[in-house]
Amino acid sequence: MSDSRRLEGTAATMTVPLPTAETRWRCTLCGNLTRFDVTRSSKVVEYVHLDLAGEPSVEERDVVSETIESVRCRWCNAVDQVELVDRPGAGS
Repeated sequence: MSDSRRLEGTAATMTVPLPTAETRWRCTLCGNLTRFDVTRSSKVVEYVHLDLAGEPSVEERDVVSETIESVRCRWCNAVDQVELVDRPGAGS
């Protein structure tokens, strides 16, 4: 996944980078660190295998592009209050 993807709030155009191995999201309104609803738009190429009965199963999936449209705090429903903070022990 590309680090150039950004999050956009709906109330104001706020951009927040995606979390990394050293960072995570935090809601500035309520302090939530663990529960978020993420709305994404993806363009993918899938290899679909149909069995003899016609039931499909995806055997390979390649994400061509992906955009995160919004991140909403699951605790307080804030959309424009997500920030990126350091994970505990990330710099150690």
